[in-house]
Amino acid sequence: MDRVSRGLAVCVALVTASGLLAACSGGAGSEDTLTWYINPDAGGQAKVAENCSTDDYTIEVQVLPQSASEQRIQLSRRLAAEDPEIDIMSIDPPYTAEFANAGFLAPIPDELQTKLEQQSFKGAVDAATWDGQLVVAPFWSNTQVLWYRKSFAEKAGLDMNQPVTWAQIIDAAASNDGRVAVQANKYEGYVVWINALIAGAGGAIATNTEKGVDLTLEIDSPAGETAAQIIEELAGSSAAPPDLSVSNEGTAGGTFGSPQGAFMVNWTYIWTNYDATQPEVKDDLGFALYPESTEGEGARPPYGGIGVGVSAYSDHVDEAMQAIDCITSPDNQGVNAELTGNMPASSAGYDYPALADIYPQPLLDLFQQSLDVAAPRTVTPYWSDISGAIQATWHPTDAVSSQTPPDSQRFVEDVLHGGSLL
Repeated sequence: MDRVSRGLAVCVALVTASGLLAACSGGAGSEDTLTWYINPDAGGQAKVAENCSTDDYTIEVQVLPQSASEQRIQLSRRLAAEDPEIDIMSIDPPYTAEFANAGFLAPIPDELQTKLEQQSFKGAVDAATWDGQLVVAPFWSNTQVLWYRKSFAEKAGLDMNQPVTWAQIIDAAASNDGRVAVQANKYEGYVVWINALIAGAGGAIATNTEKGVDLTLEIDSPAGETAAQIIEELAGSSAAPPDLSVSNEGTAGGTFGSPQGAFMVNWTYIWTNYDATQPEVKDDLGFALYPESTEGEGARPPYGGIGVGVSAYSDHVDEAMQAIDCITSPDNQGVNAELTGNMPASSAGYDYPALADIYPQPLLDLFQQSLDVAAPRTVTPYWSDISGAIQATWHPTDAVSSQTPPDSQRFVEDVLHGGSLL
């Protein structure tokens, strides 16, 4: 019995005796309700849900916890119990493969898969694909850029029209009483940074993911050594914020807005972050491509975003597929970007007129350029274990050394094969 029928049955039971059955009649209020579990935002997904509700169904949103790992835990527990109350889900990219491999996601029809693949950025499609199939619909695609204080870069003598390296910005900040703001708390955001550093040095955390737990780990590699060296250099430098090992996106923004703010890597929402509170920072806000790990190698910025999936246990799979087609349309990607700062997963979404009123065209171009070269985290059902093991061995930042990559790789292998527990 679906939720609508259950609700009607309860209503009938309550009112039949008093002759009020007419109060439960169908009409405009009898359409199905699709429940969309969303990540917290500034109202973009709720607005899109309203836009995509029809005469046949209403889309209601339920907000998941703030932390991506807590979102994963809540959804996976309920899906493992085959809970039919979840119809649609906003899923963080590193958990897409895990949910698909577990059979939690209803297959996307071929025609819709083709449409989504054609309209979406390649990085968005890669992050939404498992076992050769698109398993979630790309909704928004986030990336990080290098934000800098224009006055500080000028004082330090850095030409921000040219690519810069991590070593350059750390040295410039340390030499001029500035701070480099990053995300380095013991959480997923720190692994995002580590992954970008390794990818920027030409490596990857893991390959051959089709082999399951027997995938090829590449943390202990020249690229891993480069990543560790950069973290060690920042942690041991006066450019490190005092809260480096507990820093996240929000605290990084606070460091950047302080008198010692110099450089920061952070997501696209930063452009509007200081509008109401620190207009002087907004006036001094510059942007450039993510720093290079190795000079001349080319940066590999982080890839983030959200894919929208349909639960395999929903009572309304067909309607939910229609809904995600609407939710991820370029126009609704633009609506969401306008309200949240989380940018579209398609180039057509960037054509949404309101975005040109908020962002300068060079910044919109930079976002798309960054997405073209962005490095997703390893797509594997075992990402949660890999990420947890990396956090355990790379944190705190002031303990990172040349020994970290081999120690980390051994621990990840032990965790994957049951030899150690997180």
